[in-house]
Amino acid sequence: MGSKQRSPRPLGDVAVVCGKDAQGLHILRRRSEDGPIEAAVAQPLTEGRPITGEVISMRRREDVPFLFDVKTELDVSGASDNPTPLPTDGPAKVATNSYRKGWDAIWGARSARGARGPAN
Repeated sequence: MGSKQRSPRPLGDVAVVCGKDAQGLHILRRRSEDGPIEAAVAQPLTEGRPITGEVISMRRREDVPFLFDVKTELDVSGASDNPTPLPTDGPAKVATNSYRKGWDAIWGARSARGARGPAN
């Protein structure tokens, strides 16, 4: 007689995994029901490597097992409020406050040693 038929959940931000290689998971993603289909490579986060694009999480759907719901955790692909400065000649300025305090503890404050630094 009547089989119990579930109505499918609405498609939101979803992805299908198409393959895997050394670069990561190759996925086809559609962000909304009327959005275009995008091809992408999902890579694991690795400590020390910069994040490019988006950080996403994927959860397998129960109603369609080959489909994954996608949630954007962090999007760094767009323009930021604080753009990266253009490279310049010379070393990077990476001193932190704790580094400066340690420097001052060893070499003394700038006013104490003069404008030219410690004598050699």
